[in-house]
Amino acid sequence: MVTGRCADRLPGDLRHYKRGQETLSIQLDAEFMNISVAEKLYKIGSVAACSGLSVKTVRYYEEMGLLSPAVKRSPAGYRLFGETVFNRLAFIKRSQALGLSLHEIKDILQVRDRGDLPCSEAKQHLTAKVEEISVQIAALETLKGELQGILNCWQEQPSQASITRTICPNIQRD
Repeated sequence: MVTGRCADRLPGDLRHYKRGQETLSIQLDAEFMNISVAEKLYKIGSVAACSGLSVKTVRYYEEMGLLSPAVKRSPAGYRLFGETVFNRLAFIKRSQALGLSLHEIKDILQVRDRGDLPCSEAKQHLTAKVEEISVQIAALETLKGELQGILNCWQEQPSQASITRTICPNIQRD
């Protein structure tokens, strides 16, 4: 027996409530134990505008499988995205800012999509990124030393002999 404020509603009753421009649909089951809320879906243009990305970029991410759990299709074939897409896009943007490739980001998201916390996967990728940066810094330091050496020996008026056999004697010196 159902009593109280919901006594006048039948099991399976579908109610719609307006809040601004959004409609909230609530399906009440036989015992009023489960309430399912219809998720608000967004077209690709809205997702792009709200996330600061282009429609082309959002479409590319979806094609790469970065947004796959969050993507549905309307009967007309439009891409429809749930609220979770904004969290995924924020994660993708932050990960890219940290230097991760889309492939590395996809690896992390796949762990999450399996229901696991991807922090160890993310740590592995970030550790590898730090090592790559260290190698790049060493290469840049070597290049910087070479450039400083060239500039320290710079000749404003190189010899005529060196001019005839090189394009720029200061750069092409032996």
